[in-house]
Amino acid sequence: MKIQPGNVAVITGAGSGIGRALALNLASKGCILALADKNSRGLEETAGMISTTCSTHVLDVADKDAVQDFATAVIEQHGKVDILINNAGVALGGTVEQVSIDQIAWLFDINFWGVVHGVKAFLPVLKQQPEAHIVNLSSVFGLFAVPGQAAYCASKFAVRGFTETLRQELARTAIKVSCVHPGGIKTNIARNARFDAMTEKEQQRGRAYFERVLTMPPERAADIIVRGIERNAPRILIGREAYIMDFAQRLSPRNYPSVIKLFSRLMP
Repeated sequence: MKIQPGNVAVITGAGSGIGRALALNLASKGCILALADKNSRGLEETAGMISTTCSTHVLDVADKDAVQDFATAVIEQHGKVDILINNAGVALGGTVEQVSIDQIAWLFDINFWGVVHGVKAFLPVLKQQPEAHIVNLSSVFGLFAVPGQAAYCASKFAVRGFTETLRQELARTAIKVSCVHPGGIKTNIARNARFDAMTEKEQQRGRAYFERVLTMPPERAADIIVRGIERNAPRILIGREAYIMDFAQRLSPRNYPSVIKLFSRLMP
């Protein structure tokens, strides 16, 4: 879709990282913003950087009723929604044996159900617009699986499946749908990840790995996503690792784990 001044964009997880960068990017194009995050301080910091019309909403996307109330408030304040970006997410480290059912449920409530809640709450108003766009954030871990990330991979594979189905269902409407697969973006998601199911040594190794590979500025990721919206891209890959792993998985679905191991050793 052609992003124009006056478009209303809803962004969850807007208190930091990619969400904040998307807010600043869309604001520079004259969009009206409805920003949501569970972190009220981060949310207000983002809003303070924006000169266009902006509303802030403290929100837990895992709460279905709260998301519906959020949608109602946005429509009352701004009258419409043109762009919905379901960006909020969390991370959880640990093997299937290590992580508990409750931990997996916590992650799915945010990463997957948060996306579902957002789509269901805003779809009716999006369908009223002559042109609209839904963007759901998956991950490179929604393209391939890695040991120690079973819950996170499962949630991001679920987002991918949900989004690709939604795109097909809305194909005859004015709503375009994009699934985003970011690679190593320098955000707080890995720094704030829950690793408590792992041993202390495993936690240190995991955090050190993420600090090493998460290098792309979120502003660069946001620019790629916005350009993807403008060209109605169904799948938006971000970072060289996303392209490499996507190609490896397509080329050899059975043997791609060996490519992942090789790529990990080659990373700086």
